[in-house]
Amino acid sequence: MAGGITDTGELYSPYVGLVYMFNLIVGTGALTMPKAFATAGWLVSLVLLMFLGFMSYMTTTFVVEAMAAANAQLRWKRMEKRKDDEDEDSSSGVSDSDVLLQDGYERAETRPILSVQRRGSPNIFEITERVEMGQMASMFFNKVGVNLFYFCIIIYLYGDLAIYAAAVPVSLMQVTCSATGNHSCSVGDGTKYNDTDKCWGPIRRIDAYRLYLAAFTLLLGPFTFFNVQKTKYLQIMTSLMRWIAFILMIILALIRISRGQAEGHPSIAQLSGVRNLFGVCVYSFMCQHSLPSLITPISKKKHVNKLVLLDYILILAFYSLLSFTAIYCFRNDTLMDMYTLNFTNCEIINIAFIRYFLGLFPVFTISTNFPIIAVTLRNNWKTLFHREGGTYPWVVDRIVFPAITLIPPVLVAFCTHDLESLVGITGAYAGNGIQYLIPAFLVYCSRKDTQLVFGSGTVNKHLSPFRHTFWIVFVLIWGFSCFVFVTANIVLSESKL
Repeated sequence: MAGGITDTGELYSPYVGLVYMFNLIVGTGALTMPKAFATAGWLVSLVLLMFLGFMSYMTTTFVVEAMAAANAQLRWKRMEKRKDDEDEDSSSGVSDSDVLLQDGYERAETRPILSVQRRGSPNIFEITERVEMGQMASMFFNKVGVNLFYFCIIIYLYGDLAIYAAAVPVSLMQVTCSATGNHSCSVGDGTKYNDTDKCWGPIRRIDAYRLYLAAFTLLLGPFTFFNVQKTKYLQIMTSLMRWIAFILMIILALIRISRGQAEGHPSIAQLSGVRNLFGVCVYSFMCQHSLPSLITPISKKKHVNKLVLLDYILILAFYSLLSFTAIYCFRNDTLMDMYTLNFTNCEIINIAFIRYFLGLFPVFTISTNFPIIAVTLRNNWKTLFHREGGTYPWVVDRIVFPAITLIPPVLVAFCTHDLESLVGITGAYAGNGIQYLIPAFLVYCSRKDTQLVFGSGTVNKHLSPFRHTFWIVFVLIWGFSCFVFVTANIVLSESKL
């Protein structure tokens, strides 16, 4: 994400890549989707979810195509450099035959790129090096485009951190405040609490939330000042917990519906809820910024677009199942911003361990992701202001960049814990740019550069199924229209208050 080429890492099979992508996409956004479904109506929600899933798949194929073009460009530059080095060797008295005898394969690799392409080599556009989106932006965009890219990715990561910083204290507040006094087991039963209601003795709920936010910041904030990496075992643990939690919620909701205890009567359509639903859906299909890390290590990429399509179909089915069981199991006014909190009610599940596991589930999974997102954002800030050959003073590198990474999202979380709005706004604005606009511009510019360097007859083996220029124009019009629609909706909503 910081804009450089990194090690590809250990290769894995296409089906393992499919699982990794599924785990990446199905995250925090899925927990806010049931509430968004309920406020927008089931028919509008289903149609919008399917359409946005299709749009996300299209832009995913755009990014894969741009990755292949970037790999081809890098390969071409290396070939040109080898050719120049060979010419220098020839001029210094080293004959071509000596070079061929030393390494016939390397000599073949230094042929002009057009010659290699005419021979039908399948390796020109092979995705073998992990080229992050920041690197692709530097390759295909001008200076203004690169700065806009980093601005968009930084705003999105700030939104991500604000959502994470609010979600953990909210879950802790809801679980611990409801576990004391007269509120025991009452979360998710339809009882509405104000932030000024008592939690423990004189401590109000909002005070408890801010205490948890302070503890969360003190415990996880320092990781922003250091380097941290997600280990394989941490991924396995968090993925396992996530799937146990999601499957439990679906099963519990289905059991309640089958017993005739369902209370939900969702409406068909409520246009007032479309804005938040749009943002939540965009956020919930977000994977474009991490595709280089997911796609590059796949060992066989011949049918990668078909595998990605299968992933999106499975994710669409999963989101629909989770949301429909939720809106028919619970009344609209009882659905929580964080869906897991609906299962901390004793009437839903009388096993205390399961109640606390689901209630505290976001605490464990989000806490492990927060330092990684923070370090990623810090590195993007460094890349944005970096000048070739320059270095940062120690104070700027170790204090200023981590501070501007950590403080804004914590302040946002301090001011509001409305998770549905945080997710909606992050997805509707920054998410819109990352998921629609940036991939469309990337694939357009990469196609122009490919034709310029390799000739108009060159075919990218990872060309998107949506290869006609119409689709790029369609995505751009859709993305800009979404900006206008969401902004107008916010302005009109505020004017009615």
